[in-house]
Amino acid sequence: MFKGGGTVFGPRPRSYSFKLNKTLKRLARKSAFSIKAKESNLVVLEDFTFETPNTKNFINVLKALGLENKKSLFVLGDSNKNVYLSSRNLKASNVVTTSELSTYAILNANNLVLLEGSLEGIEENLSK
Repeated sequence: MFKGGGTVFGPRPRSYSFKLNKTLKRLARKSAFSIKAKESNLVVLEDFTFETPNTKNFINVLKALGLENKKSLFVLGDSNKNVYLSSRNLKASNVVTTSELSTYAILNANNLVLLEGSLEGIEENLSK
């Protein structure tokens, strides 16, 4: 007996998360890449780097590609700190490495820009 009455079957903490198999995640990533390729929203560039982290340099790259105010995802082969820091201040663009690449990030971006160094890592991740 509790003073003021008790709750008989009150709320219990519960986890609603579930696990996806690795093969299913890989297939989702493959289909996301194929969707971007069919829509012609996939661009492959040569690797580039900046001497110092400067947002103006990154904006100039976006202007040259015509992606100034569009959501874009840049995929780097290995981490390039200056490119990442240059893009961090821009809301519409996102820079990730191949190990950080997710299906959601691919589908969320309007345009996908792959650097040549990232192609090997992507191919390795998708062919496992």
